[in-house]
Amino acid sequence: MKKLLVLFTLLAGLLPPFSFADGKVRIGYWTSGVSLGYGAVLESQDFLKKRGVDAEFVHFPDVNAPLKALASGSIDLAFGAPVAGVFSVAAEGVPVKIFAATQPADVAFVVPEGSPITELSQLKGKKVGMSPAGSSVAVIGSTLLQENAGIAANEFSLIGGNESRLAQFLAQNQIDAAALRTLTVRQLPELKLRVISTFADEWKKLTHSDALPYIGVGTVRNELITQQPETVAKVIAALRDTLDWGRANPDEVVKILQTKASLPEDQARAYVSLWDRMNQMSFEKADIDTLKREHAVLLSSGSIKGGLNDDLFDPRPYLAAKELK
Repeated sequence: MKKLLVLFTLLAGLLPPFSFADGKVRIGYWTSGVSLGYGAVLESQDFLKKRGVDAEFVHFPDVNAPLKALASGSIDLAFGAPVAGVFSVAAEGVPVKIFAATQPADVAFVVPEGSPITELSQLKGKKVGMSPAGSSVAVIGSTLLQENAGIAANEFSLIGGNESRLAQFLAQNQIDAAALRTLTVRQLPELKLRVISTFADEWKKLTHSDALPYIGVGTVRNELITQQPETVAKVIAALRDTLDWGRANPDEVVKILQTKASLPEDQARAYVSLWDRMNQMSFEKADIDTLKREHAVLLSSGSIKGGLNDDLFDPRPYLAAKELK
């Protein structure tokens, strides 16, 4: 991971100076997980265009790919970059800023219904499925196992994959447990899974705080937020518009998810039912404090390396967006 981050930094340093003369903003997102449904609605309703932003969407099949693209300069902005990865690349000198907290960690540790496992400490020596290594779910999940259950990273087998693959592994008894989004658990009732704990409960136990950690954050290249802060504010306003519209038009969201994301109706409705639990657009002081606490926990556990510079958080576009009606 260290060598990879150094490579990202070198690539970023070799890139020519950015130019936004054409006004186009390249926005990347992972076409799975929480980002898929939200991104499909964002694209289909032209919220960015209505705010005066000429956006080009770039889709990625891997959870860590948007962060790599930010580091290499292939995209300008990601609305759901993995927070643990952002902390790491920023510490390595990659020129990015966090402009919003967007994806709370609505994740649960689950086992098949008939499993004898009833608590996290029993996952020692077991195969545990999570999003791929380097993702926020994998980093936070591993930290919680280590800090709350006493299971070091080398004392369980992390099986990485997207959630549909992990669900398949559970059904075929190829893994003993998994960290899955609440959405996935609700979308696949036929799997008959049992929740043994949640990220929210374990995080509260670890930090003695009610604040839920984040798995995704809005992240932008320094050049864009420095040269065109008003554009970032308009993007934030469009992301907020997407949330509001989705909340007010659940049936329309279902249709979009069926068409754009190829979700069956029952799974699309499950996504809509958790719309506000999975997606948010906020960057108040409390959100920044939560992210700072999250960094401190991950750093102390050894899950990430490198210090935290307060300059990583730039709330100015968010505050400006609040004035946009």
